[in-house]
Amino acid sequence: SGINAEYVEFQTFQHYFKQINLSSEMECLIGIKGKDFVLVASDNMAAHSIIAIKHDAQKQFELSDKMVMAVSGDAGDMTNYAEYIQKNLKLYEMVQGYKLSPNAAANFSRKVLAKALRSNPYMVNLLLAGVDENGEPSLYFMDYLASMAKENYAAHGYGSFFILSTMDRYYKENMTKEEALELLQKCIKEVQSRFIVNLNAFSVKIIDANGITQHPEIPGRGTVHKDVPVEAIHPLVARA
Repeated sequence: SGINAEYVEFQTFQHYFKQINLSSEMECLIGIKGKDFVLVASDNMAAHSIIAIKHDAQKQFELSDKMVMAVSGDAGDMTNYAEYIQKNLKLYEMVQGYKLSPNAAANFSRKVLAKALRSNPYMVNLLLAGVDENGEPSLYFMDYLASMAKENYAAHGYGSFFILSTMDRYYKENMTKEEALELLQKCIKEVQSRFIVNLNAFSVKIIDANGITQHPEIPGRGTVHKDVPVEAIHPLVARA
């Protein structure tokens, strides 16, 4: 019957949600707002099920010269969603003659997630960080169900269980960049020490009134890193 068909479709949809959500929860996004800047970090591992596909995945997308979106989730949805937001913000700037503020960009991003939720949902979680024309920093937390909150610090993934408790203990308002980086190091150390999944290096970007700065990667402890010689990782392959 029609009811049974709808129930089967719902069960299939629910199973798909669970599978994608479990994979995305293994990833890690971190955001910290400081006095006049926002810091965003993301792990570099791309995985499918229990397999690590690569260790140099880029999960951060520059939406403007002072705005960054860090995204985790299904690999196809990540690229599709982030590039859709990126190109639409650029189109808006070309048509209207000015750029959207981080607040406006966050609301537009949430609207796209909400609109797709009941038809073809994007299985992505994200942090949107930026600095407006007045030099005011802001950090927005969004999940795949299109909920949004403006935060001083935020994290996505199972690693957030360790990160948020560390943030609660050590975060303070109007932090300097040095203090924020030190706090980020504490958070990553907790994840690498306690989380069962061995995450790779973390990419870090700092957004302030002068633009976006790429901070050196924070390598994972005992994980594959691009600077490690191949023979140290795969000795059998090296001998062959």
